[in-house]
Formats: sequence, C-alpha cells, structure tokens
Amino acid sequence: MACRTRVVHTLIALLALLLAAPTATAAAGPPHAPQRDAAACGALATGASAAAEAAIAAACAEVAAGTWYTWGGGHGAQPGATYGQIDPTDPDSAHDPERLGFDCSGLVRHAYARAAGSDILNGTASTQYYTHRAANRFTAAQGLAPLLPGDLLAWGRSDDLHHIAIYLGAGKMVEAKESGTRLMVSDVRLGGDYYGAVRVNTGTATGHIHRTWGNGVWTKQAPSLGAGRVYAFPGPTTIRVQCQKHAELVEAEGYSNDVWAYLPDYKAWMTNIYIQGPAWLDGVPDCDTVPPKP
Repeated sequence: MACRTRVVHTLIALLALLLAAPTATAAAGPPHAPQRDAAACGALATGASAAAEAAIAAACAEVAAGTWYTWGGGHGAQPGATYGQIDPTDPDSAHDPERLGFDCSGLVRHAYARAAGSDILNGTASTQYYTHRAANRFTAAQGLAPLLPGDLLAWGRSDDLHHIAIYLGAGKMVEAKESGTRLMVSDVRLGGDYYGAVRVNTGTATGHIHRTWGNGVWTKQAPSLGAGRVYAFPGPTTIRVQCQKHAELVEAEGYSNDVWAYLPDYKAWMTNIYIQGPAWLDGVPDCDTVPPKP
C-alpha cells in the first residue's frame, strides 16, 4: 500500500535567530508544507462531475489539515483516518502506529465515501482500480490527455497494483505517498510502473453483478484459454457480467465448464469457473442471443 520514494523536508529557522522575542519550538514534521500543498489542492481542470469534485475536496481537506501518511491507515470499519501499522519493510513507518492518517487506498476510500455518501471503494489499490463502478478506464499509453479531475491513477502490475492517487488536472495529483510524510499534492509520475487510470461512477451499480474467487485470475480477449490476456484480478473481485456463452471447455480447480462470461467493464472474457454461482449464471442472457456490446 505504500509508495517507496523518499522525500526529505528541510526546516529553516534563520528568521527566528533575528527576532528579539523568544520563539516557540517548531512542531514535529514540516509545519508549512501542508499549507503550500493545500493552496494548490483542488480541481485544476474543468469537466469533472460534481461527485469527483467532492472527492477532491475531501482529500484536499486532509492535505490542509496536515494529515499524516500511515501504513494501513483509513481501513477501519468505516471510512476515515485511523492509526497506522508498522510496515516491516520500511523503517520510516516506526511512528505510524502513533499517527492518525491514511495510506494511499485509505485516502481514496475516504474521499469517495464523502462524495458518494456510502463506502463504495473499500479495499486496497487493486480492489479500487478493479471496481465494478468504473465509468471508464485508461491505459498508461494514453497518458493524461483523456483524464479528468477525480480519476484514480494506479501503479504496479495488472495482478499487483501497489499505489493509487486522485488526479487533480494540470499534471497534478493528491496522494498519501509514504511513511514519514504528510498527505500531499505531487506531479503525476507517468514513468516507472504507472499502470493506468479509472473514472469512478458514484451512482447506483447496474447490470448483473457477481463476484470472482481465486487469485491472479486472468481475463481473455476471447472465450478461449489461448486468447490474449487482458486484466488479472489479484483476488476476489466484484464484476459486472453482460452475457455468457458456451465456448471452449476449461478444466481448473477440480471443475469443468465450457461457459464464459463477457465483462463489459474490461472488454474481456472470463471462464465461469472463477465466478461464484452455478455453471450457467442465473438471469444472465446468452451472448448468442444478446451479443456483447463493444
């Protein structure tokens, strides 16, 4: 959940030495950084929905408050800041259990819960990216041009997304970056393992909603094991199924099934073996009768 890039804050106290009156001891952490970030935090382009702008406002309020990054923060029973945990791989997380804050996905969860009025993005970065509430998805190759404020940016691999942030527009994002820092506004990092973005639909979820099981389950370009890979669900994921059809027989996990489901949010197919429910999903139409929409 943490992003590992190190940030060093430098405090300059020269002015205090020039003042005759005594000065108060500086507070722990960078006291002025939150104010500078807060001034730049907001929707920096037009076109965002009212809900996306509300999510940005909720995240920026935490920046203005100087809220800390905490590993595991924001994943309590309800959305909101929580005390963090020690990340055994990161020495900078030693004080996270003492700090009330968010990790990257905890901040996204909190921001969109405020915007939607319900807890619609509970989970890790992978869970949030693979939400069945996606209104649109964008690849890394598309860059920032098609994005709007409020879109979620993700980093990692298809089967292991490790960081997520909220796009502000103008090449900026608001994020909970890493232990030892406060929530911040950053330049979008398109290099490295930037994976892509998703636009969130905060309205009522529609269609035939089901849930997968298993880990690292790939979706395919066609209903066949030999077809090209599209996305891999890292764990159980809520999905929308448009239709299903009989196609190539698959044998896996002790099951045999020739039924494949079309997932419109990914423009991809998935064997029904990895979808919870009967071999032929109840109420889902046959793709041969109701062809999948591109």
